Amino acid sequence: MTAPHTDSDAAHALAAELRVVLGKLTRRLREKSHFSHLTWTQLRVLLRLEREGPATVSALARAEGMRPQSMGETVAVLKAAGLVSGAPDPSDGRQTVLSLTPACAEAVRAGRAAREDWLFHAIETRLAPAEQDALAAAVALLARLVAS
Repeated sequence: MTAPHTDSDAAHALAAELRVVLGKLTRRLREKSHFSHLTWTQLRVLLRLEREGPATVSALARAEGMRPQSMGETVAVLKAAGLVSGAPDPSDGRQTVLSLTPACAEAVRAGRAAREDWLFHAIETRLAPAEQDALAAAVALLARLVAS
């Protein structure tokens, strides 16, 4: 005899299915990125610099919950790739303030546009208008799930 189906069972199954689908969507979007060769940590650093502006290695390490030495290694790879550059901190010359290079900033913008364009075309060509409405409702629910 099997246990009766409960709302908790359904929520657990939904959570598992959602994780799989979101993973596939994330991978598909990453394929459309100009930075698919970078690690998740490297990508997070670039996106943090793009969103929040210049920062020191120490500030990046704190924000990402990493040791400064590990962040230093991450930043070194990004510098070598020409994605970030450093300048002396005007308030503390011992520190280096990192920022995106102009080419990297443009590549971030272009990558974001490419991902949004892919999503737009996928939604427009694969989903009927009623399905697009359902997706809009689902996006609102997902936003509630991740709200702090």
